[in-house]
Amino acid sequence: MVAGTPRVLRVMNERATLDLLTEHGALSRARIGALTGLSKPTVSQLLARLEAAGLVGPAGTSEGRPGPGARLYALRGETAYVAALDVRPGRIRAAVADITGTVLATHTLVTPARPGPGGVPAQLTAALDGAARAAGTERPALRRVVVGTPGAFDPRTGRLRYAGHLAGWHSPGLLAEVAAALHPVPVEYENDVNLAAVAERRLGAARGHEDFVLLWNGTGLGAALVIGGRLHRGWTGGAGEIGFLPVAGTPLVRGVARTGSGGFQELAGAQALPRLARELGVAVPEAGPEGADPADGEAVAAALLRTAAEAYTRPGGDPVPGAAEPPHDGTSSPHAGPAALLRAYAVRLATGIASLVAVLDPAVIVLTGRVLAAGGEPLLRLTEAELAELAPSRPRLLAGEVTGDPVVRGGLEAALTTVRDEVFDTAAL
Repeated sequence: MVAGTPRVLRVMNERATLDLLTEHGALSRARIGALTGLSKPTVSQLLARLEAAGLVGPAGTSEGRPGPGARLYALRGETAYVAALDVRPGRIRAAVADITGTVLATHTLVTPARPGPGGVPAQLTAALDGAARAAGTERPALRRVVVGTPGAFDPRTGRLRYAGHLAGWHSPGLLAEVAAALHPVPVEYENDVNLAAVAERRLGAARGHEDFVLLWNGTGLGAALVIGGRLHRGWTGGAGEIGFLPVAGTPLVRGVARTGSGGFQELAGAQALPRLARELGVAVPEAGPEGADPADGEAVAAALLRTAAEAYTRPGGDPVPGAAEPPHDGTSSPHAGPAALLRAYAVRLATGIASLVAVLDPAVIVLTGRVLAAGGEPLLRLTEAELAELAPSRPRLLAGEVTGDPVVRGGLEAALTTVRDEVFDTAAL
């Protein structure tokens, strides 16, 4: 038996120390000893080995206590670098992080409606190179790249599904072409909403939860399903494509593969909000925030919900007295106002969520994406109250906490998980 040999115990102690430095940042020898239960001489020896291996280095001294400060140790960020890309129609956003998880640089590449010479591989290469240069490194130095896209690559065929609007991404040989363009950097692909769920589980509202659903509403409606701590992707990678879900309140959509939309998308997607607003006599803005194009449905929908949430609450957060509330079928009379818009939209949102709850029975549902974030706490509470009437169980609804670029952040976290396992394998040193 080898389970208790000194070599195995040494490797286990070194990995435990590296994990602690990843989680807590710089630590002293005494603090590492307290967290691991190891003796001071043992900690000193393992830190010396890790420092000699180039994984750990001095990080100043502790402050705030009487007497001389204790020497601190931290992971060396330059040990390894990873990158993530968030692909959407019109742009690719790339970011590079070091092994500590520190984001060193981001870069946004504007892409044409149709890929030019070199196609998608050239676009990904340009986006990565831009981020790598800004981070002070080079693309070949990256240990792993995670690419987040709408839809999912079918594991049986290697072709992208559920994302007909992503031009240039449907070639049967695309994955091989990208691998050749980015060689020798390994590339991993994941659904963008799934990556947002990774970010929320590691860094945000879903920390500590093994079973949760993340509901995303941006340019489209999507969900990530985490069951037993693992992402559930489904047979074709399409688990969570809830925009296609048939729901009450909309006509039954047929031929969804051709139309690229289904009942829930038509009921509660970004494109549904301007129609609902007009029905309620609410003015639809000509442009979204920051002067976004009126064709940008995501921006317009977010602006509508933000205005509705402000109208629904006082400065202290209480509902406006006499705010019109629509019937529970999600409709209302004209001229009901922005407060009724928020209430009507919450009914529509809860209608689709109730189907997820009936099937999955999650403990937590995280609402995120640009559109849902605009509704804020008022939308969250209204949806939760409506869901209590429609679903057999009562999951907690939480607002997403990872703001900015949750897809990119989740991609970096996914890449770091793999790379840390590779780099922290001190048995190979």
